[in-house]
This record gives sequence, structure tokens and C-alpha cells, in this order.
Amino acid sequence: MLFAVATKDGKEVNQHFGHAERFLIYDVEEERVRLVDERAVERYCTFDPDHPMRSHTLQGTADVLRDCQAVVCAMIGEAPQIELARIGVQAFAVEGEIKSVLQALVKVI
Repeated sequence: MLFAVATKDGKEVNQHFGHAERFLIYDVEEERVRLVDERAVERYCTFDPDHPMRSHTLQGTADVLRDCQAVVCAMIGEAPQIELARIGVQAFAVEGEIKSVLQALVKVI
């Protein structure tokens, strides 16, 4: 099962979905957690008050993560959750060490 993880340091789930410029892709089976890919994306949230969120960027990110079962990040807004659900990808907002978070999530999906 593939999980996309938003992380600042590659060790913890500690990044907001909209701030991510890359997602680490993990293949998870029971207790085994294996990093299999890193995918670059265009940052969804910007600090431009006239264009704070861009739907074309959100759609592009969703397309990059389309083959994942779930996206795991520290925070995620309503629009990204809706877009991911539309393509059948679950979104989880949780923080912690990547391996232990993914081992726990794979049991509830």
C-alpha cells in the first residue's frame, strides 16, 4: 500500500499539505515500511494575498499522488481533502515519526 508523506526532514510527519514541495512515497505492508520514491510538486499554498491557493496546482498535486492509498501530513485544508477524495485518496492529518505513523495507519485502512 502506497502512502505519500509531507515531511520537512524525512523523519517526521511535520509538514502542512499546502506547504509541501515534495512528498516521500512509502510502500507499507504490515510492519514493513519502505521508502520507494520522492515526488516533487508545486507548492499549493502561497503567501500571496491575491492568490493564496491555486486550484490548478492542487489538481496537479493530486495527479502526482493518484496511485497512493493515502496522503499523510501535519495539516490539510478542506479543498485538498475534497480533491484527494475525488480521486480515491484518503487524507490523514497526524504528526509523529514516519515509520510508526504509517504502521499505525495501515492497520485502520
